[in-house]
Amino acid sequence: MQIFKNNKQTLSTLREIPFKLKRNIQNLFEQNLELLSSLKLVKSEFSIQSRRIDTLAFDKESNAFVIIEYKRSQNYSVVDQGVSYLNMMLEYRADFIMEYNEVHGANLKRTDVDWSQSRIMFVSPSFTDFQKQSTNFKDLGIELWEIKQFEHDVITINQIKKSKSASSIGSMQKTEGSEISKLAKEIKTYSEEDHLLGKSETTVELYEIYKNAILNLGADIEIKPQKMVIGFTQKGKVFADVLVLKSELKFWINLKIGKLDDPKLLSRDVSNVGHWGNGDYEIRIRDTTNLEYIMSLFKQALAF
Repeated sequence: MQIFKNNKQTLSTLREIPFKLKRNIQNLFEQNLELLSSLKLVKSEFSIQSRRIDTLAFDKESNAFVIIEYKRSQNYSVVDQGVSYLNMMLEYRADFIMEYNEVHGANLKRTDVDWSQSRIMFVSPSFTDFQKQSTNFKDLGIELWEIKQFEHDVITINQIKKSKSASSIGSMQKTEGSEISKLAKEIKTYSEEDHLLGKSETTVELYEIYKNAILNLGADIEIKPQKMVIGFTQKGKVFADVLVLKSELKFWINLKIGKLDDPKLLSRDVSNVGHWGNGDYEIRIRDTTNLEYIMSLFKQALAF
């Protein structure tokens, strides 16, 4: 990514300023954690089993813990460290639950956490091609995030996406009982195909129509398949979720009750009803009759 300064239509490049210390990256990321990743901070410098985790966070959307590690150099193995830390989390689940409850005064139970969605994020100014290739597995819970700072207080953050053709971790050669083998049995990454499997052609086509309409609401909108729903995100925040049923789509709009302007009254209040998606509004869809109007409802959630 090239960064330029515009001075009366004349572009000049911005000088990159290296981070002096790993701690500088950590402080910046932790202080803006929810804005950057929609994660909830649990503990900075969390120690467990003689190891120190830079940042322990919690993903409220997937109900899973997230480990964040910061690096200044490229001389380390993201796979080895990532797999080791994730296996440690899965082995000592009670410690993570206890830390969350103590910090937030909560009563989170082990069954409240979706451990199959556990993941680790590496945050660094840059990654080697080998590091990117070695983590390019669709069901490997390791993410790479590049962070850079430039003159004039400019910061760029970019999550390196896995390729659409990324293979499964199951295709790696691994021996039974190895670290990677144990992790492969625990971690599950969901895809659109998982949600559409077994659905009728009519329902799949309806989903594709609404999906494309949502993606057209903004160039930075992304799809985030989870265990029960498919989320639609902008800048890391889910603004709508969909549950694909046999004969209809069930959408949730991520707004608090009283915040949605819906003169046609297509949505219903689910603020006091258990539901999978984010937000207090639910819409059930069987056709495209109100497609444009429903997109106007989703736009309201984008504004928040």
